Amino acid sequence: MAGRQKKTVEVKLKRLEAQTQVIHAFNRIVFGVLGLVLGMAVVASALPQKRRLTDLEFELARVLETEKKIVAEKEYREIEYRALKEDPQFLELKAMDRLNLHREGDKVYRMKRDSD
Repeated sequence: MAGRQKKTVEVKLKRLEAQTQVIHAFNRIVFGVLGLVLGMAVVASALPQKRRLTDLEFELARVLETEKKIVAEKEYREIEYRALKEDPQFLELKAMDRLNLHREGDKVYRMKRDSD
């Protein structure tokens, strides 16, 4: 009878070991899937922020380009203002152009613009 009990115990131990291995494998799969889901959640939450960053960088580039144009226009206007204030020949030229006047014997060339 002792031999039979020993065999029964061995069978039970083998079944428990098999169940334990199945449980370990199941746990590994569950943790793997859980890790994958968490990783995807992190990536999914970062995508809108990445898109927003790209939009903001594009907007910044556009604003900087506009700022360059405005600074160039400001510098041009300052130079023109100084020239009008300090250079009588430039002032005369500007006034004649604006009033559509010319001196006797001068040749006047007019360029027609597309908007005219």
